[in-house]
Amino acid sequence: MNPFLNTYGTYRETIPFHLIGVAEIEEALIEGMKREKREVEHIVENPEPPTFENTIEALESTGRLLDCATTVMYNLASAETSDALDELTNKYAPILSAHSNEIMLNKKLFERVQRVYAQRETFSGEARRLLNNTYEAFERSGATLSDEAKEEYKNITSELSQLSLTFSQNNLKETNDFCLLVEDEEKLSGLPETQIEQAAAEAKARGKEGWAFTLKAPSYVPFMTYADCRELRKQLHMAYGTRCTHGGATDNFEVVRRIVNLRRQKARLLGYETYADFVLRRRMAQNTEKVYALLHELIANYREPALREVEAVAALARREQGKDFVLQAWDFAYYSNKLKRAEYDLDSEMLRPYFELERVKRGVFGLATKLYGITFREEKAIPVYHPDVVPYEVLDADGTYLGVLYTDFHPRDGKQGGAWMTSYKDQWLTPEGEDHRPHVSVTMNFTKPTATKPALLTFEEVETFLHEFGHALHGLLSKCKYRSLSGTNVFWDFVELPSQFMENYAVEPDFLRTFARHYQTDEPLSEALLQRITKSRNFNVAYACMRQVSFGLLDMAYYTLSEPLQEDIRAFERAAWQEAQLLPPVPECCMSTQFGHIMSGGYAAGYYSYKWAEVLDADAFEHFKERGVFSREAADSFRENVLSRGSSEDPMTLYLRFRGKAPSIQALLKRNGLA
Repeated sequence: MNPFLNTYGTYRETIPFHLIGVAEIEEALIEGMKREKREVEHIVENPEPPTFENTIEALESTGRLLDCATTVMYNLASAETSDALDELTNKYAPILSAHSNEIMLNKKLFERVQRVYAQRETFSGEARRLLNNTYEAFERSGATLSDEAKEEYKNITSELSQLSLTFSQNNLKETNDFCLLVEDEEKLSGLPETQIEQAAAEAKARGKEGWAFTLKAPSYVPFMTYADCRELRKQLHMAYGTRCTHGGATDNFEVVRRIVNLRRQKARLLGYETYADFVLRRRMAQNTEKVYALLHELIANYREPALREVEAVAALARREQGKDFVLQAWDFAYYSNKLKRAEYDLDSEMLRPYFELERVKRGVFGLATKLYGITFREEKAIPVYHPDVVPYEVLDADGTYLGVLYTDFHPRDGKQGGAWMTSYKDQWLTPEGEDHRPHVSVTMNFTKPTATKPALLTFEEVETFLHEFGHALHGLLSKCKYRSLSGTNVFWDFVELPSQFMENYAVEPDFLRTFARHYQTDEPLSEALLQRITKSRNFNVAYACMRQVSFGLLDMAYYTLSEPLQEDIRAFERAAWQEAQLLPPVPECCMSTQFGHIMSGGYAAGYYSYKWAEVLDADAFEHFKERGVFSREAADSFRENVLSRGSSEDPMTLYLRFRGKAPSIQALLKRNGLA
């Protein structure tokens, strides 16, 4: 029998991936839509006057089967897809969109919601938050539109759901299809032994002789950082930067244009001037003026230091290559790494032997134990969707069950690039008070083990682990009444606070001492290396900030358009982020055609969130440093007021309760050495 249609019968009722294929997902989608329709009809046809319980809470509990099926489908489409699963997601994207529209545009249902909303002043706490969110969800889904406008809204959302899938699938295909095969060993000069081993294994797996390099991060990033052959660096950079720009079935130029224009059209239909106005209505930033104020404040503080950083890298390159050498995009990581070696006697490869994945995992889990008392126990009885995945049962300090964590660390063809945290089951309380605990996953693309070495991470991969683990803690420590308010279901410019907060520990010597030992000799990181890590934390920090600001400017440029986008995509992009660009532009390259965050992800008109949350995380960590970076008092407050509260209250209210004062950019400037 289809496991979706019964209780799973697995340990902690975790998803029985081993029993689920495309056919089971499709059957659950069909049955899930039928059940949710019946559940909604039951609410609409209730002869009793609408109340919070029989309308708002009842609506909150609908669609559980469909939610399970779509969660598995879309999560696997990112982490372990196949042609059959891609076909399924493409087939059901418009069907699911139509199903959602049918509910949100149901007049009788909305009338009941309106009648309860009219009494909102009589509610408080989570109930009032859920009521407001429910009403706004209907309003923002077209419930107040005319019948003609509702039809237009349905068509827009259906097409957008399909375009988002097309965009991400095109990116994955072009990423997987490219391979730089090097047959001349001399051209591997500069590359670390680990990368050469991995490239040889990749070539062998492809049935080739030589060394194969791909566009996946564990291959691409080290090659751009260490390869002495400038021509090959350029070749790889151009392949990476021109993905989905070559015409044909996987070209994303018109996909981008259509997504941007449909989102603008949707916003105008709902009464907003731009899509950014629509999005920011439910963000901490509230409006475009505050977003641009942040971005321009960052430019004012970071642009000149960033230009000095770039000039220092360029000067080193000219000393090596001659006074006429012009630093290009494919040179920056390479010469930047050389400068870091010269200034700090430090680079990622020097640290890699100390960051064996299993030790890093124990260190990161141990940090959570120090801060919050929670522990992680590998549980082999929990089914997984791929042999790479390791499941853990998470326990609180008193031994009570908190949730399940899946870890999925290495790249493969069926997995999207990048790193993310996702949820397979959110936390909520039943009316009887039973606490349904969350099941969350952290998915990354870290350096693989080789035939002679275990998985050894770069320092940047350790930071990424901490980042995604911060999201996981936000999900695991949730203690809310309602599912839609729990865990990471918060405003996008608040969701990055817990993740970026954890990154601060990457340069804390007392944390690194807990796990960073040489994988062969068991020698700990020397005090000299620890000091160099701390001193180098702000190396090229202004450049990194301006890079993020440039992405934020591009995002806002697309989604503050009040007229349809008609320009050439590359030209629009160059103009949008010009004031934040520090290196000569490469005319053929295009970020927009591969910028999944703002095209197929949830960051449209929200990429500024990373910098917004960075202001918060710097301020929050300063509070910890004042009390000790492992302070249980500070950690308990952070857990109680931020991590456990989800979206049960306004995020600034939660932050003020934790911090005792409003955040400012000063803590970030201080951390970056620019105060």
